[in-house]
Amino acid sequence: MRRTLATFILTCLMATLSIAQHLPYLSEPTFKGGEKLRYKLKYGFLNAASAYLQVSDSNLKFGPDPTFRLFASGETSGAFSLYTVKNKYESYINKKTLMPYLYVENIQEGSYRREEYASFDHKNKTVTGKKGTFKSNQPQFFDLVSAYYFARNLDFSNLKKGDKFNINYFLSDEISQLSVEYVGIEKVKTALGMLECIKLSPEISPGRIFKKDSKLYLWVTNDGNRIPVKAHVEILIGSVTLELVSAEGLKYKLGQRASYSK
Repeated sequence: MRRTLATFILTCLMATLSIAQHLPYLSEPTFKGGEKLRYKLKYGFLNAASAYLQVSDSNLKFGPDPTFRLFASGETSGAFSLYTVKNKYESYINKKTLMPYLYVENIQEGSYRREEYASFDHKNKTVTGKKGTFKSNQPQFFDLVSAYYFARNLDFSNLKKGDKFNINYFLSDEISQLSVEYVGIEKVKTALGMLECIKLSPEISPGRIFKKDSKLYLWVTNDGNRIPVKAHVEILIGSVTLELVSAEGLKYKLGQRASYSK
């Protein structure tokens, strides 16, 4: 089950990015330093894990432009704490282009430990990790965390129902591709109130986790912040849901539309 939860979180965070190659991104970020988001992950009615995301201004310099530090963490909770999972991820990105410079992850799952890193060279379209240097066939490629934040800065205005897009991303020492479908606009009840959202459906593969006909859905606020508030998928036994619990330091009031709202 712990692998099910980890796979679900990774897919949800990556899902919003899949249109990056085909749509322009906004000139100003939809987030700012000081933003903090908290989520809970439920397996059926049971609280299974919690996740935390934070943006801060960084003093690290990788070039002439200023840098954001992005931090994400996730750990098991409730009955699932019998097998402890505490994973941490960091990404340093350019404040203007939102492209990543450096990615670091620290994985703790029971007695298992792993530390990984990725250094990005966008000029030469390469990313270097512990197992070598990898070439991307796309000008835009990301790590797990920077993908999520870049996705929030896309222009969704030209999307139509049924549109599908792809993106390259680096994870577990390989460059992979994800496809996602734009479903439409839908209002969603959340812990923070009823919110108008953009609904997406990322591609998933049936097998050990998902049913043959399973669909993963992700709801992202159709406001100035563009934050995921909910994700849901049916699995082989039961279902898994990710829900926003709290949001602090947002650039815009939650639910406040911006010029780029769809």
